[in-house]
Amino acid sequence: MTNLKGGYKSLIVYWIALEIYDLTVIFCNRFIDKKSRTHDQMVQAARSGKQNIVEGSLEPSVESNIKLTGVARASYGELLEDYQDYLRQNNLSIWAKDDERVIKIRKMRINPNESNESNKSNLTNLTYGSYLINGECFANLMLTFCFKEGYLLDQLVRAQQEKFIKTGGFRENLFQKRIEYKKRNFY
Repeated sequence: MTNLKGGYKSLIVYWIALEIYDLTVIFCNRFIDKKSRTHDQMVQAARSGKQNIVEGSLEPSVESNIKLTGVARASYGELLEDYQDYLRQNNLSIWAKDDERVIKIRKMRINPNESNESNKSNLTNLTYGSYLINGECFANLMLTFCFKEGYLLDQLVRAQQEKFIKTGGFRENLFQKRIEYKKRNFY
């Protein structure tokens, strides 16, 4: 696995985002009219969430990283609402958070140190089985993933904020380096 600047491929939120994006495309192609705005919006929300995680992790500014992680979080909130709308509009059940199927999905672990193909096979046993057989199961799977992703992104934002408080921002640190440079070279 290539470790890019920012290390987003080591973030569990990235791997879940990748899975949400791929599965959202499958879900929309199967259950949402391809010509509808909803189809495009759901796919774009899933893509936006993933891409903002990547872009944020590549930013040198902690402040920009926090902002882009927040945008990713908002995208998953939007996507979650779309899945809830699908279930409601089709008179399908939204599984309770203590439903055994939801608990099984929430317990799923993704190892970010494995290749994408290894992670795909871990998820295959869970997602490409009985959860994809109909719209209700598939949408509830995706709701659970979106809730999980939202929770983890909230934790990531908290960690980023703590880092910002402890280490300062990009401009602040750059200014400090400028002052140190001037002291060394002009005094």
